[in-house]
Amino acid sequence: MDLGLISVRYARALLKASEEAKVSDKVYQDMQVLSESYIKVPDLRFTIDNPMLPKQKKEQLVITATGGSPTELTVTFLKLILKEDRENVIQFMANSFITLYREKNNLIRAKLVTAKTVSPQTEKKLQQLVEGMTKEHVEFESVVNPEIIGGFILEYDTYRMDQSVKTQLSSILSKLK
Repeated sequence: MDLGLISVRYARALLKASEEAKVSDKVYQDMQVLSESYIKVPDLRFTIDNPMLPKQKKEQLVITATGGSPTELTVTFLKLILKEDRENVIQFMANSFITLYREKNNLIRAKLVTAKTVSPQTEKKLQQLVEGMTKEHVEFESVVNPEIIGGFILEYDTYRMDQSVKTQLSSILSKLK
């Protein structure tokens, strides 16, 4: 059984249905929350895969993992997955849907890591800069990490620009050794 093939087929079907129902943006958000739930709560996968847990409990658990208020289409999709005994592939389906949605909408993710919070204007300028360079829409995330001391780290697509003080100090230290 090829989990990748199965997950992509289900994800394509969900994307097509969500576009026809004009709720693809909301389903995308549901799948993002579901994917994050699997990452943040590792026991979620084991619990949902447990054959001793009744389908109704699994359904409640998965719906809660989508943020508690998913679209009607998402609920129908999750019920279908459980009915077809494909709950062991839910995480892969969510990730496949996210990938397909991003490809279809020319959407990439960008992440800015700074030592202190930056202004929304600065975030917007960096987002526009990345959009100008990639010619795609950018989902921009800003993270504060005091460990980098100062400067910033900008990541998007396969590109990483590390201008953090921590990296520069480490480079100087390695040269001195």
